Amino acid sequence: QVQFVESGGGSVQPGGSLRLSCAASGSINDIYAMGWARQAPGNEREVVATAISGGRTTYLDSVKGRFTISRDNAKNTVYLQMNSLKPEDTAVYYCYALDGATMNGHWGQGTQVTVSS
Repeated sequence: QVQFVESGGGSVQPGGSLRLSCAASGSINDIYAMGWARQAPGNEREVVATAISGGRTTYLDSVKGRFTISRDNAKNTVYLQMNSLKPEDTAVYYCYALDGATMNGHWGQGTQVTVSS
């Protein structure tokens, strides 16, 4: 069983910023990657950003230059700094972790991000 504590979601005006954080604990000792995905109503879930062990990061094209992912390996925690937010960024954001030993993925419960004037 893997538990996640997600925080930082909320409502913001276009152009504003939010910082999401997610801490993983429980039956996961070797995390290969942690990241964030999002799902807006009527849309499929899409991976927004991933922080891979060794320092590599990947981003969805539409958030490049606006979002920054970082990871604290000692705390099994991942952060997503979101700047210059747009209404199209509105979605439920889900934290995930990929277990390096089993290659199983685990998901958080999600946190709502709303960008609206």
